[in-house]
Amino acid sequence: MKRVLQGNEQEDAGGTSSGSQETLKRPRKQGKDKESTEEESCWECLPQEILLHIFQNLPLLDRAYASQVCRGWNQAFHMPELWRCFEFELNQPASSYLKATHPDLIKQIIKRHSNHLQYVSFKVDSSRESAEAACDILSQLVNCSLKTLGLISTARPSFMELPKSHFISALTVVFVNSKSLSSLKIDDTPVDDPSLKVLVANNSDTLKLLKMSSCPHVSPAGIMCVADQCHGLRELALNYHLLSDELLIALSSEKHVHLEHLRIDVVSENPGQQFHTIKKSSWDAMVRHSPKFNLVMYFFLYEDEFGPFFRDEIPVTHLYFGRSVSKDVLGRVGLTCPRLVELVVCANGLRPLDEELIRIAQHCTQLSAIGLGECEVSCSAFVEFVKMCGDRLSQLSIMEEVLVPDHRYGLDDIHWEVSKHLGRVWFPDMMPTW
Repeated sequence: MKRVLQGNEQEDAGGTSSGSQETLKRPRKQGKDKESTEEESCWECLPQEILLHIFQNLPLLDRAYASQVCRGWNQAFHMPELWRCFEFELNQPASSYLKATHPDLIKQIIKRHSNHLQYVSFKVDSSRESAEAACDILSQLVNCSLKTLGLISTARPSFMELPKSHFISALTVVFVNSKSLSSLKIDDTPVDDPSLKVLVANNSDTLKLLKMSSCPHVSPAGIMCVADQCHGLRELALNYHLLSDELLIALSSEKHVHLEHLRIDVVSENPGQQFHTIKKSSWDAMVRHSPKFNLVMYFFLYEDEFGPFFRDEIPVTHLYFGRSVSKDVLGRVGLTCPRLVELVVCANGLRPLDEELIRIAQHCTQLSAIGLGECEVSCSAFVEFVKMCGDRLSQLSIMEEVLVPDHRYGLDDIHWEVSKHLGRVWFPDMMPTW
């Protein structure tokens, strides 16, 4: 009997034990659900400033996905702070590998955030359709007050393919409604003199940066209007045909702030093109007024077109030759560019540049960066050049093919000699073999 009872008791106990285990398991499962619910509610209750910081560091597409998580995150997605800076990427999938901003998102931005936009840029490919899409968006920005605007063409012709009136009409919308535009980058566009007058009439007190290289419809009179009225202009980029003595004098007036950066593109559209000369006195006036300004000059000329350049002293600081340049011109650079900081020569020919390089080292005492492409320099002259410049040469980019071995140094020796004078390890650049 006792055994039977004990067995029954064990069965009952076993049943009770298994039942109690199930009972114990249930609260544990509920506990997990409660923890996950609390975790979800914690994510939903993140402070706005933390959500803003997270969203600001997310790519646009991920930000859009995150906005679908909950109502709080969707509200964060539309915070004005997230839309102050935006880049519209407009590309045709059939002709471009670049990503594009989704049309539905563009509509949403214009509808809900156009008045929040402040720092805007448009990156378009070479197609006319992309440029037209950019103009369509610009023409709808009637409720915004932009501070910066950049129109960036990843390849030509883009904006230049549009009818000038269509482009000007869209751009004028921004000029009239912004009132506080401080930075404008409109390279390679059909902007013209009348549109610049509208820009000046509405933004003369705030404009600080203007980049408009390769704008064929702008005349010297148009850029003079900007210089005369925009006294806070600190950075300016334009083509050489817009540069004049009158412009430099206007930028040097007492009313004008100190210029920080002037970029000039000297481009030859046709072989044998004639270029005007800028007086040394005009450059001197600029240096007196803005002694620390950077003058950056890009030359894309044929060898016989350099006649007007480097005859008198010029305060250029950064000099780039995109085409072949003669020994004579480089020799004049060494005599007329005492403020030179950086020099890049893409090609010269087969005549060694030994004397020219030494002359540059002697007279350009601020030179700290140099790059040589398809040129020739003897190893001895190059070592002497580095020795004269010393450790102030922070950037030294020389293709190995440029260096010609001689009786003093071979290619195996020059690495050690140059490194010794630079005070750091240096090797010449090598052309990839793939």
